Amino acid sequence: MGLCERCKKAQATFHLTNIDRSGNKTERHLCDRCAGEEGLLHSGKPTLDVDELLQNFISTSKSGGVDLSSLVCDQCGISYVEFRNQGLLGCPNDYDVFKEPLTRLLERTHGATQHEGKVPKSMDAARKPQRDIRRLKRQLEEAVAGEDYERAAKLRDRIRELENS
Repeated sequence: MGLCERCKKAQATFHLTNIDRSGNKTERHLCDRCAGEEGLLHSGKPTLDVDELLQNFISTSKSGGVDLSSLVCDQCGISYVEFRNQGLLGCPNDYDVFKEPLTRLLERTHGATQHEGKVPKSMDAARKPQRDIRRLKRQLEEAVAGEDYERAAKLRDRIRELENS
């Protein structure tokens, strides 16, 4: 292919292509030694396992048997793959079309699917009991669903304490 762009001596055998969110493409061509020095190789092998990379790609592009690459909004024409590459939805209908993968993406990224917002520190102390009550009520529902009635009773009592104070 050509010489290593770092040492300019050995044959480049390691080729990296990076495309940023703006669509700008950069390529790097390195020999094995320079790639190893930059931490891209481990004991003579690439740090990325191609089989693992393909498995991750396949598992993230499928959702409950639905091929995410085939999801396309019938109003604006954007596909789920385009959304993932650009990071922008095309229209309000996309929230319905991509509901399932968007929900999983939000849960994985933010840990929740509902925005709780931020509060100035001066007001936070007043709102803390309300947040605690909501959190405890969610835990109570989980305890009842899991038939952990002893824990559910303790949570119920704690909720009553907070509501009465």
